[in-house]
Amino acid sequence: MLRFDTLIIGSGLAGLSLALKLADHQKVGIVTKKNLLDGASAWAQGGIAAVLSPEDSLEEHINDTQTAGGGLCDPITTRFVVERGASAVNWLIEQGVPFSKDENGGSDFHLTREGGHSHRRIIHAADATGKAVQQTLSEKVLAHPNVTVLEHHIAVDLITGKKIGLSEQSCLGAYVLDSSSGEVRTISADNTVLATGGAGKVYLYTTNPDTATGDGIAMGWRAGCRVSNMEFMQFHPTCLYHPHAKSFLISEAVRGEGGLLKLPDGTRFMPWHDERAELAPRDIVARAIDYEMKKRGIDCVYLDISHQPESFLREHFPTIYTRCLDLGIDIAKQPIPVVPAMHFTCGGLMTDLASRTDIKSLYAIGENASTGLHGANRLASNSLLECLVFADAAAQDILGKSPQTARTLPAWDESRVTDADELVVISHNWDELRRFMWDYVGIVRTTKRLQRAQHRIRLLHEEINEYYRNFHVTSDLLELRNLVQTADLVVQSALSRHESRGLHFSKDYPLTLSEAKPTILGPVA
Repeated sequence: MLRFDTLIIGSGLAGLSLALKLADHQKVGIVTKKNLLDGASAWAQGGIAAVLSPEDSLEEHINDTQTAGGGLCDPITTRFVVERGASAVNWLIEQGVPFSKDENGGSDFHLTREGGHSHRRIIHAADATGKAVQQTLSEKVLAHPNVTVLEHHIAVDLITGKKIGLSEQSCLGAYVLDSSSGEVRTISADNTVLATGGAGKVYLYTTNPDTATGDGIAMGWRAGCRVSNMEFMQFHPTCLYHPHAKSFLISEAVRGEGGLLKLPDGTRFMPWHDERAELAPRDIVARAIDYEMKKRGIDCVYLDISHQPESFLREHFPTIYTRCLDLGIDIAKQPIPVVPAMHFTCGGLMTDLASRTDIKSLYAIGENASTGLHGANRLASNSLLECLVFADAAAQDILGKSPQTARTLPAWDESRVTDADELVVISHNWDELRRFMWDYVGIVRTTKRLQRAQHRIRLLHEEINEYYRNFHVTSDLLELRNLVQTADLVVQSALSRHESRGLHFSKDYPLTLSEAKPTILGPVA
């Protein structure tokens, strides 16, 4: 049995930040499904939203967040995060993150603007902010003697007091599958932190990496945590439409720097849908694109930034410029074909301002948490900010606790399972789930479509649970089990919301109710 003071499941910005803040005082373990940098944080292009300019204000950032969130952002949480934005960014600067400087050659950092923001407040590292941040932090994590990184390990389930016969419902650690050897290891920890990211792979088309399978949300739910606002799945308006581009995101900042959305004949359409045009929040832009594509029977729309000089595009969007050029698209001369794709899970495990869940000693940070910041729709570039602020909050809470007495936990029991005989069941169910979620639980929903999805999910649930009980666990099985559980929570939440708000648009309930209420499910009995 392995033992740590704090076990962190996930290695995105939230997990790495927390590990660094704890490592001088504790033994920290990080479990990550693939390599240390194989998560959504490293894919983030845009940047981090914070009030860093004298022309900006905390109140305006708060107001922008609440406006984008459709009236559902928790006001206390929103202020808590925004007020800590500058210090969070300064901490990254102290770690050595190479943020882009202003073009004037001075010491000031360049701030860009994205949809839904009233000011330029996005600090970034060209168009690969997440990669720059993650590389900087990962080097420090790997060099720290108090941090153990377990790559190619995937959590199977949390170990709670209830599961081993204790009266107190607390988290004691986790069972973790070593994907290389097939062995399930038992890890004991005083504190366990879920930082596994979102659930983008529940949909057929997503900007998320393959690791985004809802693991933390599903494990927390099975352990007895409440979840909230799972119906609000954010679709990014502009994902590159190309047969050889696997879910390549075209950053919000392209529109922030003057990019225009156009139909195939070159006509702009966003002014027809919202007075803010291309700078409207993501839910509005994604629905507008979806509407125009369905109305006209077209496969994609076009994002045109070709009016900017080539030198400007190479400097501000080097990753996008190079990737598109590799695919035969010169963005300095021609528009970029784009479609919406699932991008961000706004809901998740309910947490307080210290990142605590409903279960003692279990924390959730990052995209698998529902802090109340995002409401019905996340404002662009608030996600990395949320990771930093709540990683710090969790660190303060954890370091303020007294150490616990080491407890021996039961080993994983494989005495009644065998090797699977037909792995095709997993791949078939995985494909079926993602396709019907895209068709029935997408950008525009109806009650009938949601009920169809719910019926299919119940059948898949039964199949997968039977498979899980009878065969040795594998990474693919664990991910599929978590995806089906997460999909069920999304559909349950969507069916319970009898209105259209933010990212949840229902043809059966097109109006927005006067009072904004969160959707809360659980806990599991």
